[in-house]
Amino acid sequence: MNTSSNSVAKVAGACLLAGVLFSGCLKTEEFPATPAITFKSFEFFGDSASLTIAFTDGDGDVGLDASDVAPPYDTSSIFYYNLFLEQTARVNGQWVTVGFDEPIYYRIPRITPTGQNKALEGEIAVAIDPFPFFITGISDTVRFSVEMVDRALNRSNKVFTNEIIVP
Repeated sequence: MNTSSNSVAKVAGACLLAGVLFSGCLKTEEFPATPAITFKSFEFFGDSASLTIAFTDGDGDVGLDASDVAPPYDTSSIFYYNLFLEQTARVNGQWVTVGFDEPIYYRIPRITPTGQNKALEGEIAVAIDPFPFFITGISDTVRFSVEMVDRALNRSNKVFTNEIIVP
């Protein structure tokens, strides 16, 4: 019986040792420090809409705290916000930027992970409410561009929503 207990202990110890050794071999996700985004979805709900993007960021410096109001994140700076939407309309086959009285900017809350690996990968969904169709009468098709900025002021790539037919 003692020999059986020793064998079980040895197998358990070997499994534990193998688990520890192999866990060091697991590759952690690595992404560039500049955020990268991809368009996921756009859903229209009459007078509001929802936009979802996927993102990666290698150093995890995405988002701002409410207390982040010192320059360059102060209210007079464009970097008070960190997610930017612009609407474009197709006019004579060309996409033209549509200006609004109030820009469509968002402030993503801080989502920096704790621990040694700061790389981030996830999705961000924003509600566009009310939905600001800018109808000029010269276009029936619009789309949005989306861009994100991290705390180091690295700008992501710009992505576009699918085309939206204006009723």
